[in-house]
Amino acid sequence: MTTEPHALQSAAFRMTERVPLAAPGDTAEAMRAALAGRRFESAADIAVLEGDRLVGLVRLEDLLAAPPEATAASLMDDDPPVVAPGVDRELAAWKAVRHGEGSLAVTDEAGRFLGLVPPPALLSVLLQEHDEDLDRVAGITRAAEGARSASLEPVASRLRHRLPWLIVGLLGAVVAAEIVGAYENALEANVALAFFLPGIVYMADAVGTQTETLVVRGFSVGVPLGRILVRELVTGLVVGAVLALVLLPVVVVRWGEPRVALSVSLALLAACSVATGIAMTLPAGLSRLGVDPAFGSGPLATVVQDLLSILIYFAVASALT
Repeated sequence: MTTEPHALQSAAFRMTERVPLAAPGDTAEAMRAALAGRRFESAADIAVLEGDRLVGLVRLEDLLAAPPEATAASLMDDDPPVVAPGVDRELAAWKAVRHGEGSLAVTDEAGRFLGLVPPPALLSVLLQEHDEDLDRVAGITRAAEGARSASLEPVASRLRHRLPWLIVGLLGAVVAAEIVGAYENALEANVALAFFLPGIVYMADAVGTQTETLVVRGFSVGVPLGRILVRELVTGLVVGAVLALVLLPVVVVRWGEPRVALSVSLALLAACSVATGIAMTLPAGLSRLGVDPAFGSGPLATVVQDLLSILIYFAVASALT
């Protein structure tokens, strides 16, 4: 039977049932005698049970130092760290550390004792998580192997990965030409509109590229899209607003076209905001489909952003000029 990936990350995966048990009324002499001649997977702590419910843990060092007549109830920690079987192993390990215990108890929803996560397992979890955190800081993850392979692959593989997306971009250029042609009358009526079309498209691409780079880089170090979604959307909106406010007086003063200036500024605000959303959603979508976003997201996002930027610009210009 295969083990589910999430189960490998849970406290139950590190748990053992082969630990010494005692009742609250058991004496230290009786507990020490029960340990003799028996092999446990971990004897660092003795689980004190009432029926099948955990009421405390007795540390082995406390048991060895206790007088013969001392009871488990008097020696035990009656508030030991306890977790459910499905709790993430790292959270479980840190709970034990913060509580100052060597072992961590695992109980089910009804409070029944299931077993202990022993000290070596807790230490192993903390060391593994520490190493993973250091790897992320250094940019070394499982995804880094794929990035390394992509960098060293032969020319034939490079063409196979890149050309399809570039052909999509070429088709997008044809569609863009058709869109511009559809607004031929608007351009003839006010040729100044044509002056700013390349700038609108470029700025939207630039804003989108910044966001896309951040998202793809985040994926490579394990940062999910949800962690940056809202902040990046707000950033794109603010960037678009600032660029629009900077451009508006420049166009009015240089070309003396207030309506054109307003059209360009509003289109720039909208295009930059939309580009941010596209630059986040496309890499995430490609990643979910198992496609390397480093190859596909750039050309595809550029095509979509360019087409939408052109549509937005002419729609705004047609309404205001």
